[in-house]
Amino acid sequence: MVLITSVLPSISSEFNKSHQAHWLGTAYLLATCTFTPLYGRLCNVMGRRGANQIAVFFAALGTVACGLSGNMETLIAARFLGGLGGGGIFTTATIITSDMYSLRSRGLTQGISSVFNSLGMGLGGPLGGFISDRYGWRWAFLIQLPIFAVSFFLTSVNLRYVTPGKGKSTKDVLKRIDYGGSLTLLGAVLSVLIFLSTHYSEEQPWSSPSVYVPVITAAAFAIGFVRFELCIAPEPVLAPFLLRERIPVLVGISNFLVALCNFTVMYNFPTWFQTVLLTSASEAGAHLIPNGISVSLGSLFAGWAMHRTGKYRRLNLVFGLFPFVAAILLSMMREDSPPAQLWLSIIPLGFGNAVVLQTMLIALLAHLPESSMAVGTGFGQLFRGIGQVGGVAISAALFQSVLNSELHKRIQRPNADQLITKIRHSATLVAKLPPDLQRAARDSYAVSLRAVFLMAAGSTFLAYCARLAIPDKTLDSTRPRGRSVSAAAAAEPRTASPVTNESPLDSDDEHSAEADDDMPALRTADWRPRRLSTYESSESYMDLESDVIGGSARKGRNE
Repeated sequence: MVLITSVLPSISSEFNKSHQAHWLGTAYLLATCTFTPLYGRLCNVMGRRGANQIAVFFAALGTVACGLSGNMETLIAARFLGGLGGGGIFTTATIITSDMYSLRSRGLTQGISSVFNSLGMGLGGPLGGFISDRYGWRWAFLIQLPIFAVSFFLTSVNLRYVTPGKGKSTKDVLKRIDYGGSLTLLGAVLSVLIFLSTHYSEEQPWSSPSVYVPVITAAAFAIGFVRFELCIAPEPVLAPFLLRERIPVLVGISNFLVALCNFTVMYNFPTWFQTVLLTSASEAGAHLIPNGISVSLGSLFAGWAMHRTGKYRRLNLVFGLFPFVAAILLSMMREDSPPAQLWLSIIPLGFGNAVVLQTMLIALLAHLPESSMAVGTGFGQLFRGIGQVGGVAISAALFQSVLNSELHKRIQRPNADQLITKIRHSATLVAKLPPDLQRAARDSYAVSLRAVFLMAAGSTFLAYCARLAIPDKTLDSTRPRGRSVSAAAAAEPRTASPVTNESPLDSDDEHSAEADDDMPALRTADWRPRRLSTYESSESYMDLESDVIGGSARKGRNE
């Protein structure tokens, strides 16, 4: 995903459509945002391995299509196809991790897995830029194919376990997938993206049908989405009852704003070096390496700290401000800034946001009963996905709007409009302009990107404020099973007990024996621990298709 950020100027300039470059990111994230939640159901229909390999297949197919695209429109469609798989790979990996590890250990395990994710983020930018400079941007996509082949082979050999328990038939499960919610959400988000692009990037007036029609369709799709989620879908993508719970809503707001900040910076940071400092794509991408390293360290640190202390709130209070500091430092970058500022300013962003995302996932799970774990995870991921799309689209709209204004201030000559259009459509043209025009273009890009970084700073600060109201909760306490979310949230945390290898099913917990009147009593006969390769899951009774565990997202639906 990060690879595309360092080759954006090369791609868009070849097609002479730099003003549409943000679609290469938003198309991918749009597919990830709207279709990723479906992989939870596919994991139960096809098994973990089958769902994961379907995701790998779509990601590989989209990557090949990107390398072979002949125009910007085809490339955007290929990126959307890749997003169908890319988000699924992340989701299925998270589900597999949840199968194998307890709540307290999950943060540390996710931190370790994030090292590999961060390694890809850190190396993707400079590697993509190097390949683009040396062999052309197409090879930056095509060279990834062996990695997908290795992934497919490793999951075929190693990912072999089943999740027994009371389940439903494949036909019943497929019927419960929220197709209507996914499609209406896709339509609503896509319409908003089209509006932002046509009105701000292409400067179409409000009277243009290409501006007001997307606004109308966005409102219609949004109403349809709400209708599906509240009244029709048996398994809503956005579980309505969670919107009445304080902690899930606060976590969702934080996820949205943090993702908005992350992707605003990631998609615009390399552009600053290519258009303001006039560096090569590979050198611009190399400036993302410190961020990748800091994300790895932040994820590991957060996982280790939660595993050791069983708490997460203090981590948020301290490290949650790091991204705000980083965004301010990025907005203060100048052409004559010292190398230390240019290379190290982004480090607090990656470290802080890694800590926040890790701790917010655990905080969300800690405040939900087991029966709502899968639904709650999808709830948080949905807000995060929308924030990722918004980070690229909103920052692109702001960037193009400010850039257009700044260029008109600095370039005033008979053919100014045509020249400004060329500069906006081709970022690589800046280095080829005459000295006077180049100065105007570089200053305009600098001011525009500063506005974008300040927007990221505001976003992450609002996220920090939202998280202040999220209380701590001991991660050793056994969460209630089969209880409503309201009852679970109201329950007092229990005193932490020593960590043992005893399954939660064997513990004598009076809280876990209780059940709300609106939920059926849990039947231990349906809880049959299974072996997961050399692991035995402490949550082996989880069955996402059970009427009790992970049943309908709508409380009481399966009664």
